[in-house]
Parts: sequence; C-alpha cells; structure tokens
Amino acid sequence: PIVTGLPDNTTDPDMGAQWYLMVARVQQAWNFLQTNGATAGGNRDVVVAVIDTGVDPTHEELVGNLWTNPGETAGNGVDDDQNGFIDDVHGCSVVSDPRSHSGDSSDYTGHGTNVAGIVAATAFNLRGGAGVAFNVQVMSVRAAQYSGVLTATDAAEGILYAVDHGAEVINMSFGGYQWSQIEFDALEMALHQSALV
Repeated sequence: PIVTGLPDNTTDPDMGAQWYLMVARVQQAWNFLQTNGATAGGNRDVVVAVIDTGVDPTHEELVGNLWTNPGETAGNGVDDDQNGFIDDVHGCSVVSDPRSHSGDSSDYTGHGTNVAGIVAATAFNLRGGAGVAFNVQVMSVRAAQYSGVLTATDAAEGILYAVDHGAEVINMSFGGYQWSQIEFDALEMALHQSALV
C-alpha cells in the first residue's frame, strides 16, 4: 500500500546520509507533487529498468519494490513466457556468456543494487533511506560482466528486454568512449515504442 505524507529521518533514519536528495532538491519535488495532488514517490504502475550489474532480490529496501514478470512462475525451471529466459521473475541477465544468459539477475558487485536503491528504496519502513521514486517498481537487468564491464551488445539486449517487458524508464549508470550503433538503435527503438503507448 502507498503511504501518504513525505519520508524524513523519522520514517527512514538514513535519509540524512542521502546527500543527493538535498542537492537535487528531491524533497522539495516530493512536496510540490503532493501539494498538487500527485503521489510524491511516483506511480506504482511505473516500471524502471536498471541495466547494470544486477539487483539483490533479497535487499530489505528493495524487495517490496521489485517488478514481477506476470508471465513467469518462480523457481519452476521453465521459460513460462517463452522469451528465452528461464525464471526471469524480477528481470534477467543478458551477459554474453551463455552460462550467465538467464533469469537470474542477482547483483555481482553491488553497483546495480545501489542504483536501484537510489531509484526506489522503500520509504516509511523505519530503516535505511528512501528512493527518489519510492513507489515505482524496479526491473533488474544484469548486463555487466563480473568485472563490471558491459559490452555494447549486452547493453542493447538489456534495453530491448526492458522495452519488451513494459519498462517506462530505463536507467543506465555506465558510460564509454566509443560510439555504439547497436546501442543507439536499441534506444531509438525504445523511444519509438514509448511514443506508441
């Protein structure tokens, strides 16, 4: 259930350590949204794909805000929705290594989990902090290898998975120095899909 009001240090004790909330004036934005009749922490129907190192599906700040694939049954070892990923309940791994190309989008290094927490850490739970959009759902798309490196092909496949599964927002907290036509094409397709909705 969505709680009304705004998170603060009494509802989420580590918010004082979330310096970026103050720098980006997120609390003022929450207040503006709430004052104007909108839900401060975003709409529960919005799915944000985090294309990164994965997301820890057991993290206490994220477990309640993880997207669940409606076409997949957890733990049965079957690709229920026939999308090429077995048990992609909360997302998938698109890493090129065939052993990693699966429905297991658990985090290798913690970076993706950190990013997902910035996006959508649960608010009002008397622990940790609060995500910028604490009501949205996070789709975990692991595209980074164990070393943290992403290939352009894996990033593009992650974008396509996110779009195909209804993500309205795609977060990609990585960069590089080379132009990638395949990533550009995937992003262009995502933009085109969003215009059709």
